[in-house]
Amino acid sequence: MKTTSGIWLVTAGVAALLYARQGIAAGTPAGTAITNTAQVNYTVGASTATATSNTTTTTVLQILDVVETVQTPSVAVTPGDLKKPLTFRITNTGNGPDTFVLTPSSTLAGDNFDPVLAAPSSLYFDTDNSGDYTAGDVAYVAGANLTLAANATVTVFVLNNIPTGLNNGDEGRSQIGATRKGGAGTAGQTIPGGGVGGIDAVFGSSGDTATQFGKYVVANNVTMSAVKSQTFGDLFGGTRPLPGATITYSVAITPGGTGTATAATFNDAIPANTTYKPGSIKLNGTTLTDAAGDDAGEYLSAPAAHVSVTLGNLTQASGVQTVSFAVTIN
Repeated sequence: MKTTSGIWLVTAGVAALLYARQGIAAGTPAGTAITNTAQVNYTVGASTATATSNTTTTTVLQILDVVETVQTPSVAVTPGDLKKPLTFRITNTGNGPDTFVLTPSSTLAGDNFDPVLAAPSSLYFDTDNSGDYTAGDVAYVAGANLTLAANATVTVFVLNNIPTGLNNGDEGRSQIGATRKGGAGTAGQTIPGGGVGGIDAVFGSSGDTATQFGKYVVANNVTMSAVKSQTFGDLFGGTRPLPGATITYSVAITPGGTGTATAATFNDAIPANTTYKPGSIKLNGTTLTDAAGDDAGEYLSAPAAHVSVTLGNLTQASGVQTVSFAVTIN
């Protein structure tokens, strides 16, 4: 099925409708016949006469050329983001219809991390011509043929998942390659009979292959707040801070902003003139042991007595993390 702008997408023998924009002028269409006939007018006595030459005919050969541009050279992301799009535009700058195969890649040199191509599909066409990836955009099937009319342009998104554990300012690259179905060539190389209607085709300056990359830049603006409160229980059933009374400390840790706080750890020193109350560490109401390595909490007596709780990776979605423990006033 062909659109009004002349683009075909063939997937497993089934034509799928897409929309393409017009791009850079491709010149005289391939297969156009250029004819020329000369005339000589002259006079013999009182009569005029005309001599007509033979007609010469030449057929315009097909140029195979493609241009790719990245529309989003840099996209801000946070660790753990899913299906983040980079936008590319592919234009058939040849003078006849041309068929391409698209190939995404996200394992490129020169960056800080490798984005992960989204599954099951990582390439999508801007079906609704919105300029942004939307749920209704049509996926490109790996290895399928994309045929663009001369001068036709299509916008393609590559979607990647962003790994966790990244640092602010880290960059990750991803690219799309567009290559002639029959393979790329060198500028000026001729393919006998390789053009429309069996005419010869000639590779343009691109060799009929193009690749561009965009990059994701980690903009991690995660914040963390901690609010501490205390309650008392004395030996007489009251709430006075007397010798022998118990102080229970509770700390509410709230992640906010965007991004991920990786390997977050809570540490709180045991105050002077108090003694840690064994077995009192809790995380979100769940009791933790004092020993190291068996759960997220531990009590350490050296080099200075303190309580430590491993919180792990936190985002705003993690919500408030509450750590509590108790000491006895000496």
